[in-house]
Amino acid sequence: MDGENYKKLSYFVVSKNNVASTACLLGSLRLTLLFMLIGYARVSTQDQQLHLQLDGLKQIGCERIFQEKVSSGKVRPQLQLLLDSLRTGDTVVVWKLDRLGRSLKELITLINDFQKKGVGFRSLNDAIDTTTAQGRLVFNLFASLAEFERDLIRERTQAGLSAARSRGRLGGRPKGLSQETVAKAKAARTLYEAKDKTAEEIGKLLGISRATVYRYLSYRPVEEDKAK
Repeated sequence: MDGENYKKLSYFVVSKNNVASTACLLGSLRLTLLFMLIGYARVSTQDQQLHLQLDGLKQIGCERIFQEKVSSGKVRPQLQLLLDSLRTGDTVVVWKLDRLGRSLKELITLINDFQKKGVGFRSLNDAIDTTTAQGRLVFNLFASLAEFERDLIRERTQAGLSAARSRGRLGGRPKGLSQETVAKAKAARTLYEAKDKTAEEIGKLLGISRATVYRYLSYRPVEEDKAK
């Protein structure tokens, strides 16, 4: 092979390698664009700040971060938007577990839903990352312990009710108020009607909260109802 043909062959091989490398690079870029790290940050009141959570989520490379400031116990619009935007291969990232779920049951339900959709989950301050085998093991142990705790509570409750029934007692909330509570309710009303103390002062005096004072003020014994 002469020198000129050798140069042409070398250029052809290098060009082919460049094409292959470029194709691999573009494929990686497409996967990167398709699979996103999506952050979720939450505080319970408008006065609290998200700065610490946002800094941590941005530092690990979250492309989108849904920010929630809510006081309502059930409505979380940003979480719903996050759930609607998830695609297979995405990973949801939170600062701590309690930022995603308010209860253990809610948390496990959400993460199980992620797994069904092929979505990963990662908590920056907890040893849970369902995109790894070790992280999935930790989560499964976590969920199993929660289920064990629920079963244990259920068994204890049933055992307590059975024991009560065997002694001729029925389970459930006791009817009416105890004598001590009735006495406090009457005292709260007497002090309030004297108009020389606030509800908060009455509460401190009786060892109850202000809200309880107002509940006691609405209480009317059976004797009063009969007298009317």
